[in-house]
Parts: sequence; structure tokens; C-alpha cells
Amino acid sequence: MPEPIGEQWISISNKFHERTQFPNCVGAVDGKHIRCVNPTNSGSIYYNYKKYFSIMLMAVVDSEYCFIHIDVGAYGREGDSTVFKECPFGKKLYTEQLGLPAPKPLPNTQDKPQPFVVIGDEAFGLHKNLLRPFPGRGLDQRKRIFNYRLSRARRYVECAFGILANKWRVLHTPIQVGPDFTDKIVKACCVLHNYVRSRDGFNFEHTLSNTLEEIEFNRRGTGARTQGIDVRDDFADYFMEAGSVPFQYPIVQ
Repeated sequence: MPEPIGEQWISISNKFHERTQFPNCVGAVDGKHIRCVNPTNSGSIYYNYKKYFSIMLMAVVDSEYCFIHIDVGAYGREGDSTVFKECPFGKKLYTEQLGLPAPKPLPNTQDKPQPFVVIGDEAFGLHKNLLRPFPGRGLDQRKRIFNYRLSRARRYVECAFGILANKWRVLHTPIQVGPDFTDKIVKACCVLHNYVRSRDGFNFEHTLSNTLEEIEFNRRGTGARTQGIDVRDDFADYFMEAGSVPFQYPIVQ
């Protein structure tokens, strides 16, 4: 699964903006637990918070539901943030070695160039290249609109997991092999998923037909970096001003 370079990042970002109105976004990240058989004498390392044995599929997805990057095989007990920080993509992102394009102004603006970002839920650590929602309840309109806009774009990774499991039904039930063999099965499914999406074309409209009337998040996040806070605030201001769209306002009525 080749890592995007140069203009490929720009192309991914342009399609994300076209389809979700979230600019400078190069992917949505999330983790999925894959059920498997617990190996003999392995203890509870594959036993996750959902109370079953699993390995983790960590994935970054574009706006065509294709996997940009996957990492398979982390212990089920590990949290999303830990797995992402330890996978090759996460290490490069947090150390700014991913080769992302230089920051550029958001559409309809001329100043304050913003970095290209990956978007995730509150399980992930805030960074200038990784945005997550504002935490908590009782948020003001500005923060609620940002959370809505981010979640609307982040749904692509959740939809990609759904498409993957519905196409390759082995992922709907516990896989009756150990973790090592399960890793191979999941990797094969992800590669085949990208091939089928490319062969059959991309259809995205159906995932945008339902509005999100209320957004709640799991409070599993870690501390934020100062630069990430500044970038998130800049995006939140942009969505209230130059990047405002009509569909965002019913969410806060």
C-alpha cells in the first residue's frame, strides 16, 4: 500500500474538500477491533475493553473510502492513540516526517496558512497535523460547529470499515484462527478492498444523506499540544466565517 507523495496529498485534500467541505484534510483515521482466537498462554493481551479477544486494524482513509495506510496486529487491549503513535504512519506524522505539503491558506482566505491535517476522534492526541473534536458538553456554537464539520468528514473511515466488513464477510464474525494468521487475512481484505473500489468506481453520496443532529464523543483522549490547539482554533474560526456553509447551522439550533 504505497504512501502518497507530493501531488497525491494535494489530490486527496482537494477531493476531501469537494465532498465534505473540510479543507486541507488528507485522511480520516480510526481503529477497528477484529475478533480472533486467543493463542494459548498469551494471557489477556488480546482481550479488549469490549470484552472479547481481538487484534487492531488501524487505518487512514481517503474520501473515496480507500485505505491510504493500514497497520494490523496490535494487541486488542491497546487504545487507539497508543496504537497510532506506534504505527509507522503515526510515528512519521507526529515527528513531521510524513512528507505533507507546506501549509497553505484555507479557501476564500489569503493569510494564516494552515497545515495539512488528518482527522480523528477524541481517542487520538491533538497535533498540528492531527485534529480531533473539542471535548466535553455544553460547548458554544463555534466549537459545536467545528465538531460537526469534523465528524461529517471523519465518517469516511467508519463507512470504509463498514464497506470492508460487508464485502468480506469473514470480518463479521470471530475469525477462527490465531492473531498471526488473522493479520494476513485482514491485510489481504484491505488490499482487495482498494482494488475493488478502484475497479468498480467510487460512490459517496449515500453516506452524506443523513445529518447528525447531536454529536457525542468518548472521552478517551490524551493531552493536546499547543500547536494543535492553535490549528484547531483557526479551523473553528474559519468554519464560522469564510468557510461557513448553510448545512452547519441546524446542528446548533
